[in-house]
Parts: sequence; structure tokens; C-alpha cells
Amino acid sequence: MDEQERQEFSLEDIIREFGDTHEETSEAPAETLETEPEEETVTIPETENSDDDMTILDDTLAEELSMEITRVIDLPVKITDEEEGVTSDTIRMDTVRFAKAEPKNAEPLEEEALPVVQETAPQEEEEPFSEGWEPEYEQPIAEYAPPRPILIHPRSHMRELKAKLVAGPEKVYYKLLEKGLGKLQAAIFFSLILVLLSAATTIMHTAGMISIYRMKLLVFCQFMALLISALFGSFQLIDGVIDIVKKRFSLNSLLVFSFIFCCADAIICLYRVPQVADPRVPCCAAFSLQMIMSLWSTYQKRNTAMGQMDTLRKATHLEGVSVTEDYYEGNRGLLRGEGRLEDFMDNYYKPSTLDKVISVYAIVTTCLSVALGVTAGVLHGLDAGFQVAAVTTLAAVPASMFVTLSRPMAVLERRLHHLGAVLCGWMGVNGLSKKAMFPLDREDLCPTGSVKLNGVKFYGDRDSDEIVAYCAALCSMDGGALAPVFEQLLENRNGIYYEVANFRDYGNGGIGGEVNAEPVLVGTLPFLRSMGVDVPESIKVSHAVGVSVDGELCGLFAITYDSVRSANTGLATLTSFRGLRPVIVTDDFMLTNDFIRSHFSVSTKRIWFPEQEERAALRTKKAGEEDPTLAISTGNGLAPIAYCVTGAKALKNASRLGVIIHMIGGILGIGVMLTLTLLGALDLLTPANLFLYELVWMVPGLLITEWTRSI
Repeated sequence: MDEQERQEFSLEDIIREFGDTHEETSEAPAETLETEPEEETVTIPETENSDDDMTILDDTLAEELSMEITRVIDLPVKITDEEEGVTSDTIRMDTVRFAKAEPKNAEPLEEEALPVVQETAPQEEEEPFSEGWEPEYEQPIAEYAPPRPILIHPRSHMRELKAKLVAGPEKVYYKLLEKGLGKLQAAIFFSLILVLLSAATTIMHTAGMISIYRMKLLVFCQFMALLISALFGSFQLIDGVIDIVKKRFSLNSLLVFSFIFCCADAIICLYRVPQVADPRVPCCAAFSLQMIMSLWSTYQKRNTAMGQMDTLRKATHLEGVSVTEDYYEGNRGLLRGEGRLEDFMDNYYKPSTLDKVISVYAIVTTCLSVALGVTAGVLHGLDAGFQVAAVTTLAAVPASMFVTLSRPMAVLERRLHHLGAVLCGWMGVNGLSKKAMFPLDREDLCPTGSVKLNGVKFYGDRDSDEIVAYCAALCSMDGGALAPVFEQLLENRNGIYYEVANFRDYGNGGIGGEVNAEPVLVGTLPFLRSMGVDVPESIKVSHAVGVSVDGELCGLFAITYDSVRSANTGLATLTSFRGLRPVIVTDDFMLTNDFIRSHFSVSTKRIWFPEQEERAALRTKKAGEEDPTLAISTGNGLAPIAYCVTGAKALKNASRLGVIIHMIGGILGIGVMLTLTLLGALDLLTPANLFLYELVWMVPGLLITEWTRSI
């Protein structure tokens, strides 16, 4: 057969050749069949229900026909033994791959001409013994060990995520960026100057440093400062009016009433300067101070929103935290999964319960101020009525109450922004601040790449490669942080992989099993000693893994655990908050109580170490689809999620305590106004006393807002 004939060899010729070969070989018994040296044939055993893959071709022909893969054909062929009159079993040619250079005039392949026979289920058949055959568990690790899964993000998922980020956080971010922060900063700066000037002139008037002839100018300057301060905070007053129209009363709405009463009182003071011997000064300093705090609150809210939107718009993946009821022993659990951006956008602008409390408090305060003003007007005259109403609206709301919710959130957001995490509004704050359990896996404490082999020492007469293979087999079965280390060591030594029988995790720093029909223990030195292995007391290694074969110490591997900042800070944060109990759910035998206490330098009293069976059950629990996402992390490691959980708890405590403190201060202020009104001691309602009262209550109010900085 020349070169061209070999290239034009058709499929029918291949089938015909295989059929002829079978007919020639069927005359002799299958076990004593002799093959001619010129042509290699295929042996087909005549046992029933046999199904062999007929893929043996002539070496020369196979080399010429395997140039390029063009087609995969599954051809069932029925071969009949004409001499004996019986039909042999179906021979199935699975995935016969071939290629040939067809001439232009070649006829197309007709598959209809081939007989179709119903396939029979293949049965396993024992392979013949050969001297080169080795047991399956002794194959090289590169050929036997299953590859580790590689986590990838499909492009379609990335495109969908990016589309959501562009339509949501990125769009809001650029809208806020257009508004900017410069105008607010300028308004706060000039309002601060007005406060200082107004407070200075008020103190000078109280000290008697201003002549009676300068009183009209002083009152006029105070009135103009009041109007200019309102001009700087005009957007705050407009927001207050809008809140009133929309029936959602706020502190800015109360500020509108304060401005009205203060303007009326200032006009009366300016009108009565020539008529009285000791004219009054309007409460401009206190009003300007509250306007500064209102502007500062708006600045913090806008800056916080920009920071959170900026964190999300740069994300490449979203890891969310959800709450699952009855996670472990009846306790709630904080489980991690894929974060949902919709939960953040839907709950970001929703008011919290504390906002509603402040709204109700503002309505009640306004009504009480008006009532006290009317009472003072009836008892002491019209000018006294406006004076009492103005002072009451200012004293009922300490100035720092405007930032009692916005400032703790702004302080926390700056910390979370560096870590790439956000809270899903006050829904997330309320959900994360309750008592719950936080599961910790191996990647949280010892991420991939943080565990390294520092040294090795072998004992006894056993082969070192065999000891490494034994240790690698057990560590791979355990799947902990040591598995990649020993698998790499085994591959570098060109070792072999063994199967493990009767594997057991003892739960106190060691594992064991039967490898190559020998009992093997792998674990810490205290574990080996507790199992009766003779370990020399002279060994002084902080972190070491020992290998014992048949009760004899055979190897010692020094392990180095690199300090990962995310794991250290995250675990320290979780263990420092009451009501939050970390739970170890990993099956890594090295992550014991003693190891975590010594390596991370934390108290393990709050950490739970369940049994191995319970850990396996806890690892299978996932967050439900209906459970809302409470926090989202765009970074890696334990720290972002840990700071979200502990930060939410600190934020809720700081905000709640801040509201209580300011409400107490406001109620005391209203009580003082009521007492002075009934006693007729209106001469004590000076602007200096009111300004001092505001400053006194600002001290605890601002200190409380700093609590979220300490997490």
C-alpha cells in the first residue's frame, strides 16, 4: 500500500479490516491465539456479556491517520461468526479519533450504511497481571492525587455585578460628588466665626463691659448675626419645612421654630432698647451653635454616604453576613455567603428606630415650648412669652443632639472604608448587634500560604520518603492548613501517595489512621505523648508536628505559622465583645485551644470548640435565601467582617446612649424653663446662661460619639 492509498484509506476499509481480522482469529482458541509478526490483530474473548473497546490499530496506520482531530464517532459494529453460526457480542468502538486528507472528489461518509445494534451495559473485567503493575495507591502523587478546586468568578457573574454597582452605588456616588462638601465646610467655618463673635459679645455684656449707649448697636449686631447664621443654614431650614409638610418632624423642623421665636425676640429687644434701663440681648449664640451642629450632621451624613458608595463601586466581589436562627444550641448564628447589593440599597435611607424616637421628641418639645411661651405671655406679658418660647426651644435640644446619630456612624465608616466593608443601614446594625455565634473556619485563622515548613528531623531506621508519604496521606485526608505543605513536600521528593484506612480525628491536636496496613499517628507533641508515644523531653519546638508509626516516633516537622494581621485583629475583636461567641468549625487538628491562645494571644474563654461531629454539621449550614444581608465586605480576610459585627454593636450602643443623654438634658432644660416661668425669675434667662448650658451638655454628647473609634 503506497503513501496515497494509505491517506485515502476509508472508514469502510477500517471496519472491513477489523472484521476480517476477527474472522481469521476466531478459528483458534482465544487463550492460545498466535499473531503474525506482519499484522497485529485484536483478541475478542468469547465469554458472554463481554464488551471490549476495540481501538487497537496498526502502528504505522495510526501514526499517519492521527494528524488532526476532526471527528469523534461512536460506531457499534455487529460481527457474525459464519462458520459456527453464532453472533458474537457487540464490539463498541468508543471515541475513535482519526483524521485524513480527503481529496476534493472524495465521496462523503455515509453513516446510514453502518448497522446499528443496541448497546449492552459494559461490565468490569479484571486486568491481567503483569510484572510492571503496581497497586493503585502507590502511584505517583502527581498522577493520583485529585486536584484542588479553583474558585473562579464567571464573566457573566462579573458583568452582572458590575452592572448593579454602576446602576446603584456608583450612580449615587457621582450625584453626591456633584453636590460636594465644600459649601458645607464653608458654611460651618463662617457659622463658627459668628458663634465666637456672638458668644464673646454676650459674655462682655454679662460682665458689664459694654456701655449702655452701645446696647442698641450690640442688639442690632446680634440680630444680624442671627439672620446671617440662618442664611448659612438655609438648606437646613428648608429641609425642616419639607419635613413638616411631609409629616415627618425632625430636629431641623424644631430649628425652624427656634429661628422664628428668636427673630421675634430679637425684634422686641431691638425695639425696647431705648425704653428700658437694662435691655436684653437675643439668644443668637445658642441658635448659631445649633445651626453649626445641624450643618455638621449633614456633612457627616453626606461624607458617610460617599465613603460607603465608593467602597461598593470599586468591589470585585461581595461577601455578605446574614443571621440564621437556631444555629447552635438554640443560639443565633452569623453566617457568611454572597452579599446582595439590593439589601444595602433598599435599607440605606430607611430611618432607624432612634430617628423615630427623636422625631417624636421634637414634636413634643415644640408643643411644650409653645405652651410655656403662651403661659409666660399670659403671666408676664407678650415680650416674656416670646423670650420663654425661644429659650425653651433652644434648651430642650442640646446642640450635640444633632450629631448623636450621624457622628458615630461617620467615625465607624472611616474605619470600615479602609477595610472595604459597609453596613446595610440600620437594619444591619440592629441585626448584627444582638447576641449571636460567629463560626470560624481554617481560612479565617490560617489562610492559605501562612503555614510553612521550617525544618525536619527523622528518627529510627525507616525510610524518610516513606515517613513523609505517611504524614502527607493523613494530612491530606484531614484537609487542614498542613495539607498543602506536605503535599508540596511529597511532590518535591517525588514520593508516592498512600490511601488511608480507618481515619480518625482525635480532636485534641492529632489525627490517626492505617497507612499501608500500619497504624500512623500525626499531631502535636503533647498529643503523641498522650497516645503513649515515647517523645524525648529534650525537644523544644514551639510548633511542631510529629509522626508516629506503630507507636514509635519516626519524624518531627517544625512548622511556622506566619502572623496574618487580618486574622489577628479580627479574632481579637470578636473575642472582646460580650454577646458574641466565636465557634471553631474547622476540622484542622492543629487549631486547638492551646494553639489559638498562644499564637493569637487572645483569651479563649469566649471561644467554643464543639466536637468533630458537631463541627461537620455546622459547616453544612448556609444562610437562607430569605435571610437579608446585614453587612457586605469587599475585602479578604476575617477583619472586615469582624469589624462590621463589633462596629454595629458599638454604633447601636453609642447612638442609643447618646439619644438618652441628650433627651435627659433637654427634659431638664424644659423643667428649668417651667420653674423660672412660674416663679417669675425671667432675669436668669440670659443668653450667656443658655450658651453655657449648651456647652455643658455637649461634652458628654460628643464623648459618647467617639465610642465607635475604639473598636
